[in-house]
Amino acid sequence: MDVPIFNILLHFKTAVPSFHNILPFVQRPLYVLFMQSKSSNGMATINVIVWQIPENGLTLSLTEPVVILEGHSKRVGIVAWHPTARNVLLSAGCDNAVIIWNVGTGEALVNLDDMHSDMIYNVSWNRNGSLICTASKDKKVRVIDPRKQEIVAEKEKAHEGARPMRAIFLADGNVFTTGFSRMSERQLALWNPKNMQEPIALHEMDTSNGVLLPFYDPDTSIIYLCGKGDSSIRYFEITDESPYVHYLNTFSSKEPQRGMGYMPKRGLDVNKCEIARFFKLHERKCEPIIMTVPRKSDLFQDDLYPDTAGPEAALEAEEWFEGKNADPILISLKHGYIPGKNRDLKVVRKNILDSKPTANKKCDLINVPKKTADTASVQNEAKLDEILKEIKSIKDTICNQDERISKLEQQMAKIAA
Repeated sequence: MDVPIFNILLHFKTAVPSFHNILPFVQRPLYVLFMQSKSSNGMATINVIVWQIPENGLTLSLTEPVVILEGHSKRVGIVAWHPTARNVLLSAGCDNAVIIWNVGTGEALVNLDDMHSDMIYNVSWNRNGSLICTASKDKKVRVIDPRKQEIVAEKEKAHEGARPMRAIFLADGNVFTTGFSRMSERQLALWNPKNMQEPIALHEMDTSNGVLLPFYDPDTSIIYLCGKGDSSIRYFEITDESPYVHYLNTFSSKEPQRGMGYMPKRGLDVNKCEIARFFKLHERKCEPIIMTVPRKSDLFQDDLYPDTAGPEAALEAEEWFEGKNADPILISLKHGYIPGKNRDLKVVRKNILDSKPTANKKCDLINVPKKTADTASVQNEAKLDEILKEIKSIKDTICNQDERISKLEQQMAKIAA
């Protein structure tokens, strides 16, 4: 997360004080706000507004969004970017509707407005973005094919308690849920969408009343559970062997958490063996919580950092809406993550009148040098990226050698003394 989220909110609220009920969601370089504003006649309008974060971070207040997505009739509380398709955004609101947008054109291409009879608690994409799963107030967990607009699997009373549930997809296609029992005990469960009659595993944890928020690392199959109002983070490993959900450990602190954010894997410091970073929300501050695995070796730890999902999209929005699927494009973190140049989002409204035939061949000839220049520019950028990567690698090697020399000098000093 290159831009502090609270700084953005501070700038934005200063710039546009007439809006309220602002909730944030970040996927650099885009920043999405759900907004409820008052129109001239006093009626509330519900919009999802997309902003472009500048390349070097936010320095001035943002006043002009990239695109405004209009389609919900009540407050929006959920957004989720597609894991592999560019500019595909899902939103869900208190109108019990799930809308999937092509942000590049500002169009709502899928509207699932008749599948949920009550409030939607959360929505999660599967690994390649072909399915979504939802948890709602009617105690149902649904697995939905959004393009076919049909429910693939459904479980009534996944957790019998009245308090909110959460459901997320795992990398192997199974669904992990958290909720409450009839006796108000917090539960976690693992489900196979092909047979949701009985859970693969069901565990009861404690009697606290905080809703458990799951954060999943698909590279290591570890799930972190953060309860609202808790002062701890529990983490579990998901395996193919019984009991399937294995308790690992608990991180505890003194102050309770009002909310929690999770850093993508490519934002971690691999030189310090950092495996997870959370952003704990207090009443007046945001505290980073860093989890590391102690290792004596200075070498890259392949077991901690398998190839992870990178920022590049595997599909264009149009390809996904046409029915294509693709797994995430993986990148190595061996030399640390080096972000590429951001692509500015340009919203294009489709208009058949803009499709004009070519006047003559002369126009085509004029365009040839421009394409050649564009190709040369792309090649130069690629070479520049390679050089920057090599420079960073050399710098890292020098730093490691300096640390090694310092340790050896200390050892020599001890022997000499």
